Amino acid sequence: MPDPAVSAVVGAFVALVSVAVLGYVVGLLGVLRAQDELVLSRLAFFVATPALLFTTVARADLHSIFSAVLVTNVAGLFVVQVIFLLVAAVIWRRTRSEATIGVLASSYVNAGNLGVPVAAYVLGDGALVAPIVLFQLLVMAPIAFAVLDGDRQGSGRRVSWRTVLTRPLRNPLTVASLLGLLVASVDVQLPSLLMRPIDLLAAAAVPVGLIAYGLSLSAGTKGSITLRRDVVLAVVLKTMLQPIAAYAVARWLLDLHGPALLAATLLAALPTAQNVYVYAVHYRASRTLARSAVLLSTLLSIPLMTAITGILS
Repeated sequence: MPDPAVSAVVGAFVALVSVAVLGYVVGLLGVLRAQDELVLSRLAFFVATPALLFTTVARADLHSIFSAVLVTNVAGLFVVQVIFLLVAAVIWRRTRSEATIGVLASSYVNAGNLGVPVAAYVLGDGALVAPIVLFQLLVMAPIAFAVLDGDRQGSGRRVSWRTVLTRPLRNPLTVASLLGLLVASVDVQLPSLLMRPIDLLAAAAVPVGLIAYGLSLSAGTKGSITLRRDVVLAVVLKTMLQPIAAYAVARWLLDLHGPALLAATLLAALPTAQNVYVYAVHYRASRTLARSAVLLSTLLSIPLMTAITGILS
């Protein structure tokens, strides 16, 4: 009889891949055109994803944000981000936008639509992923947006530091996260009449982003998926080094064992979030890198997370 934990991991991946394949198929059949990818990506960036971020943060338990899972995740992403920046920015001389998208591709885990079901069905507690979600939304994403907004490739022109520092407050994702944080901090339950339409929009964030991603693959343009060195570096760091670093911190620094050790390692092994591709499309930066990293890390994470679950559970 199959292990329920392993089945949960596989089932979560199948759901994600199926929706992306649907986007690919409708693109091949001509139901949606290649240029519709930008429309869907903008819908996800400006409407659906902000709604998802607001509802996620507003309902989160802020008291649980400082946990062992967060410590191991931050340690793992710090290691891979430093390595990617040293190689890509210092040695390969990539632009700030290229390096920023690469950093996100190598460390920004799919904690929302994949991490939640994995935490709930494999680890038995969906709240375990909440600290990672909040850290990515409230720390990683705003910093990345500030860099992308201030770069020539991201904004189309040089801007002042004052503009760079204030522009995140005009970014819909950052604003939605901060509003959600405000609601969560005052511990106010918003009326269902207000939350229901927001929940409807939030439910569209993941499928719209995945369909846009699949549609981009159907265009068949040269370089849709590539194995150039930036992609290989990001994927290796994401799928291999980040979970290893998280395991090392959890096992030998925090002395975690059993379910706690499994949670720290498994959540660090989550693949690159499709949100990274949405960000790359919006900022017109390294779309091929983001697209390739999302696909390759997802494919590699299926056997990797299954193995981690089997060994540590």
